[in-house]
Amino acid sequence: MGLDEDALDYHASDPPGKVEISTTKPTNTQRDLSLAYSPGVAAPCRKIADDPENAFKYTTKGNMVGVVSNGSAVLGLGDIGAQAAKPVMEGKGVLFKRFADIDVFDIELDQASADELVETVSAMEPTFGGINLEDIKAPECFEVETRLREEMDVPVFHDDQHGTAIISGAALLNAAEIADKDLDDLEVVFSGAGASAIATAKFYVSLGVQRENVTMCDSSGVITEDRDVNDFKAEFAQPAGEGGDLADAMAGADVFVGLSVGGIVSQEMVQSMADDPIVFAMANPDPEIDYEAAKQARDDTVIMATGRSDYPNQVNNVLGFPFIFRGALDVRATDINEDMKVAAAEALADLAKQDVPDEVVKAYGDQPLQFGSEYIIPKPLDPRVLFEVAPAVAVAAMESGVARTNLDPEQYREELEARLGKSREMMRIVINKAKSSKQRVALGEGDDEKMIRAAYQMAEEDIAEPVLLGDRDTIDGAVDALGLDFEPDVVDPDEGDHSEYADRLYELRKRKGITRSEAESLVTRDPNYLGSTMVEAGDADAFLTGLTHHYPSALRPPLQVVGTAPDADYVAGVYMLTFKNQVIFVADATVNQNPDEEVLAEVARHTADLARRFNVDPRVAMLSYSNFGSVDNEGTRKPREAARLLREDESADFPVDGEMQADTAVVEDILEGTYGFSELDGPANVLIFPNLEAGNIGYKLLQRLGGADAIGPMLVGMDKPVHVLQRGDEVKDIVNLAAVAAADAQQREE
Repeated sequence: MGLDEDALDYHASDPPGKVEISTTKPTNTQRDLSLAYSPGVAAPCRKIADDPENAFKYTTKGNMVGVVSNGSAVLGLGDIGAQAAKPVMEGKGVLFKRFADIDVFDIELDQASADELVETVSAMEPTFGGINLEDIKAPECFEVETRLREEMDVPVFHDDQHGTAIISGAALLNAAEIADKDLDDLEVVFSGAGASAIATAKFYVSLGVQRENVTMCDSSGVITEDRDVNDFKAEFAQPAGEGGDLADAMAGADVFVGLSVGGIVSQEMVQSMADDPIVFAMANPDPEIDYEAAKQARDDTVIMATGRSDYPNQVNNVLGFPFIFRGALDVRATDINEDMKVAAAEALADLAKQDVPDEVVKAYGDQPLQFGSEYIIPKPLDPRVLFEVAPAVAVAAMESGVARTNLDPEQYREELEARLGKSREMMRIVINKAKSSKQRVALGEGDDEKMIRAAYQMAEEDIAEPVLLGDRDTIDGAVDALGLDFEPDVVDPDEGDHSEYADRLYELRKRKGITRSEAESLVTRDPNYLGSTMVEAGDADAFLTGLTHHYPSALRPPLQVVGTAPDADYVAGVYMLTFKNQVIFVADATVNQNPDEEVLAEVARHTADLARRFNVDPRVAMLSYSNFGSVDNEGTRKPREAARLLREDESADFPVDGEMQADTAVVEDILEGTYGFSELDGPANVLIFPNLEAGNIGYKLLQRLGGADAIGPMLVGMDKPVHVLQRGDEVKDIVNLAAVAAADAQQREE
């Protein structure tokens, strides 16, 4: 099937379209309905009648955007009318929700004149916190936006004008830096003089380009003062007599901006441009010149951007409007002004210079993504755009006086991270703890690229002081190749005198079969022994390893050297699984194959302690396939006995019960309805599996089929903070475990 057929099937599958309305409050009982509607709804109505600002407190207005179009200028389709434009507007709503958690009503208006559009849209102000105008033809779009911004007290934003301007503006900032050119010296040529081109030219001036250095061409050639054009084009008219065609305009230009039609720029025209030219050929679906043709036209660097996803540097409006509105809505801005747009562009430009998460690299086919001519703007699927751009926009709104409420930028950033998932919210708790007193965290396999990038993030975000264990030359070379601006602390086994560590290892293991020479060999050849000994000796506060080792072989050295805590005989591997509105801890998923009741009880104690580090009050369920004695055999007796041991242990200051089935543990109706005698006062959030096989199967099913984010495995029961990664973990997993280890070390220190 072709793309058209696939798209038609996608939109027609039941239910038709792409959006629906869902409730955010319970509606299961008569009382729920009486609160949601009559008679309870009268109370918020009266509050809003007394003070309209209460609409933001009691309704969805503060998170609701109206996407409005008359379908007169749909990208690539032209004037297809309001009804035919509805799939596009629904799609816009999908992007708002997917990328910034903003709710949308799409509004298609069968109105052509600016007067009609302004009258209708302005009358909808009570419904929306903001208005996104879309696919309205020029020049009416200019008038509609200008008048609505004057008449309405909520932000109005015509994305066709400003979206491309902001995203390509971010690209221009970085392209000029790479080409070593100053913005105020750039000669810029535009192909196209529609709404998007004019708005982009204006925005470039806001960024620092000189207006007199902007040459704009339409289908008749260079726009000059002696030509009869509308007022919007006339703003960028060159002096009379300085006309010519696009080829004439491009000769000697530093920047070409294409917002016109495909195939109108030749290689010769690119060759006529200044050194290291910047070419933004953004016509869709076919750019003004093909990517390959432009790159091959010259021997120097052509910094190229298009509107296509199959080439580097895609100028995609989804990098802008969701996050601009997010920031504007959250400070209840009355407008989206030039300061806010510039802030968005600068935030995007800065983000492109940061290390790119593995999840983004994988989403784009594992292609290298590193700041340079092939990567001057972030990718649309980069989740960091939300908490980089939205705070920048919010701060600009506050500083420019259009915000009705103020917020703390750092706290706001954390709130935005939480919108991306419960796991980020939970990790932020631990990261903030780790930041309060930075700990020294040793990283085994320190010459692995992922470890190096993780160390950079740990240092950049002040989570911990990373120490890379590995070959210094390899690490330094990787830091340079990755473009990371930091000087890592490196412990190279081949450098210096490590005899103290060898002596300590020998002292610990001499009655376990290790000779002094073997100890020397282990600390200089095996980073797991070196790192474990550093932690044991107090030269590091925590240790992470396992990225390239099997879990048992990576765990063995820390167990031999660091050992278990004074109050522990066993260690266990715990995963924190986060769902949309729920967090559970599962153990043991990595260490103990067939634990008895005493091991299960100890694992439960350790896991409950870990839950508290995440500010979670533990409720522990000992899992089985039996409910409270419904099946009695050796297997079901172990979790039952473990629960009894914990209830009799005065140090186990948390509710615990079992044995019970998994659904009994987590479904409140089953737990309270059928088993009201249970010791648990709510669904369990700590699940102790009866053996390693069940634990490993269970957490992976929850992660893959239940859609849970998994953080871990976190090793509990060790005498000092040591964690063993899973082979192939991503950088974010390393950073998360480092934060857990640092917070643990800090707590032990206190």
